[in-house]
Amino acid sequence: MAREWTDLFTLDEAALERAGALAPGDEPERRGRFFKRLRQNLKKTRDALGAELTQTLFDTLDDETWERLEEALIMADVGAKATAEIVGRLETEATTGGMTDPAALQDRLTELLAEAARPTGDATIDLRHGPTVIMVCGVNGTGKTTSIGKLAHTLATQLGQKVVLGAADTFRAAAVEQLQIWGERAGVEVVAAVPGGASDPASVAFEAVRRGREAGADVVIVDTAGRLHTQLPLMEELAKVRRVIEKQLPGAPHEILLTVDSTTGQNGLRQAQEFSQAAPVTGIVLTKLDGSAKGGIAIAIAQELSIPVKLIGIGEALEDLRPFDADDFASALVRPDERDPLAAGPGAP
Repeated sequence: MAREWTDLFTLDEAALERAGALAPGDEPERRGRFFKRLRQNLKKTRDALGAELTQTLFDTLDDETWERLEEALIMADVGAKATAEIVGRLETEATTGGMTDPAALQDRLTELLAEAARPTGDATIDLRHGPTVIMVCGVNGTGKTTSIGKLAHTLATQLGQKVVLGAADTFRAAAVEQLQIWGERAGVEVVAAVPGGASDPASVAFEAVRRGREAGADVVIVDTAGRLHTQLPLMEELAKVRRVIEKQLPGAPHEILLTVDSTTGQNGLRQAQEFSQAAPVTGIVLTKLDGSAKGGIAIAIAQELSIPVKLIGIGEALEDLRPFDADDFASALVRPDERDPLAAGPGAP
């Protein structure tokens, strides 16, 4: 799974050279700081699990042990399917494989959680389309526009990509203004509805892609109107936006990202199911992990929908949006005191 931005994005050789020249020299430290923040921000999920995932859970291996583990994982919104598989495998390895050491069982639990969080599909984003069109959708309040702004800033300032943003969330005036502020901050162009012109989302999306092609952009990111997954007319319009983009550029959008608020737990899973019916969602941006007691939803989405979590957000700062790493996530979920091996350096305890 991705740890660095160049692991998440597939770039051509010229773009890789630009990214290498722009990469901050303290990138390992930045990743280490993010891991520390992630561990801190999953505290609510760990608190929801109580003491169930500590090594003491495995001191006595009986039916009650596995029931307690199942209950703990379900409470963290890991999901029934993933929970049953993880607990079943761990119990089998303990009873038939001779794995009885509590520390070893906790380590194995962490490995199984990480394995479950890894998607079966492609977890990268291909930026070699010239331009690559990324459509972002999600329910209002999930951090959609903010995530777009942070992503655009990273693409422009750290990877040297020329980015155009499309403000196709025309139902919420503040969304356009918010995206324009992010555009100024990142130094990227924002295409919005002009006074007196067509202002429906599909028209703005069409114009954004047209402008991206005309300007020689590497990436066009289209912000769509926030909507509830139960609002059928708005969901139908989302499908219309996708069709209009494809008319402007065959094969586009190349990536459809859905922002999911992790604090909503299983409701976020249902949202992803409904959105994926209106548009083929290729990746999840899991936001607000800093306020969630339901961090296990990342595993439920990967297992039940086979949609990869590609980005996670843990706060308001620019560096609080990062590529998702299943191993880091599982480690932060189970082991609150574990240090990031990349940040600790060689010989660290």
